[in-house]
Amino acid sequence: MTKSFSLAALAAAIMVSGTAVAQDKSDWPSNFTVGTASQGGTYFAYGAGWANFVAENLGVSGGAEITGGPMQNMALVHTGDINFGLTTMGPARESMDGNSSLAPGMKMDNVCALFPMYETPFSVTVLSDSGIESISDIPDGASIGFGPAGSTSDTYFPKMMDTLGVNYERRNGSWSDLGGQLQDGLIDVVAFAAGIPIPAVSQLEVQTDVNIIEFTEEEMNTITEAFPVSEFTIPASTYSTLTEDARAVSMWNFAIANCDVSESFVYEMTKLTMENNDKMVSIHKAATTSIPKNYDKNTFIPWHPGAARWFNENGYTIEESMIK
Repeated sequence: MTKSFSLAALAAAIMVSGTAVAQDKSDWPSNFTVGTASQGGTYFAYGAGWANFVAENLGVSGGAEITGGPMQNMALVHTGDINFGLTTMGPARESMDGNSSLAPGMKMDNVCALFPMYETPFSVTVLSDSGIESISDIPDGASIGFGPAGSTSDTYFPKMMDTLGVNYERRNGSWSDLGGQLQDGLIDVVAFAAGIPIPAVSQLEVQTDVNIIEFTEEEMNTITEAFPVSEFTIPASTYSTLTEDARAVSMWNFAIANCDVSESFVYEMTKLTMENNDKMVSIHKAATTSIPKNYDKNTFIPWHPGAARWFNENGYTIEESMIK
């Protein structure tokens, strides 16, 4: 009797204990969407892979949505049309200040930071037989593809080209489409801004001979003084076309969330992502910098409470004033 009673009591205690520590998921979303960008770019590959990784491990249905990129993602996340997105710091700043080209005057202040992703290098690709080997070689009136309308590249690269004195015809489209147009001779240049390796450039290399144009030191200094970018080096190992490292400029990217999304869900997403970098790198090589120590690259987007809790628990201090 005593033994039987003890076993029953132990079983009851385990059940009670299990109930006590079971995570409350009552405020978790039934599904989620990650806003990315066009196919053929790094955002889509990274975002789709990350969404699947989270869905598989947290048991919540999720997936990626093709969008116009960072600027549109800020708008969609702010309004709650999607839960999560990927953005670049330049477009994020403009959107938060009410200077978005998509919604002028709307201050997108219901967007919170989740974790650092990678730097977006700005680079130029042309066909080898074009004879273009430098920015200054781009002929007057050349047709340049700047990516999807409202993307990071479309927002900043035309201004950079203007600053460098390049005369051009502006074209927009997905990276895959622009890569195809370049190969078919329908446009002269593609000005990419995406994490490396850029899928569309890697695909071009397989199908034709291309030149990946770097900035001269003088051009790089001019650009870094005029825009919110920093010096960056594209390693020669990134593309088979490169025989040596190439000078570029870059801008940081962060994953974002609507600030009203469940704190515990965001905590678990952040924990899963930041504690499994090997898995993130298997999704896309750009994720080698998707690591906790780069959290300080965000200086103005308020942190989601769930993300901030994980960082603070793990020795990365986020001040209360920076938490939504």
